[in-house]
Amino acid sequence: EGFTLEVLLGDGTAISSHTVFEQDRWCLHWNHSVARFLVRDCFVVSDGQMVLERSHQPDFAAGLGHIPGRGEMTSAPEGGYWIEDMNEPIRNNCLRLRIGAIGVDHRIVLDGHEESLSERAAGQSARIVLRPSGKAGDGQC
Repeated sequence: EGFTLEVLLGDGTAISSHTVFEQDRWCLHWNHSVARFLVRDCFVVSDGQMVLERSHQPDFAAGLGHIPGRGEMTSAPEGGYWIEDMNEPIRNNCLRLRIGAIGVDHRIVLDGHEESLSERAAGQSARIVLRPSGKAGDGQC
């Protein structure tokens, strides 16, 4: 049984939709609005739940950093650090965000493909929703 991973705007318009399965992984990449470096938040589908698994951050910039007790911080070979084993379930399988401008370039990365959300809806409020495939829902959270 699969799941639908969608990015929905405030009016419910889907700007991205993908079929995913148990244990599939995907990431939300974005460029930090102040420091301009790449940040990667990576998720896994676990028992039908969207779970924040790990995050890569090249620096302790504004709003970023490791919180003791929230995963394990390790040095990243590519620079910066990974916070691994975060294992934080996303409440109601719904992650809210304001899609950044083109310079921030929020994008979904799944199966080696990048899809820019900023190109489709910069500055708009959105939510990333995981639901069982074929199950209707408005994705509200």
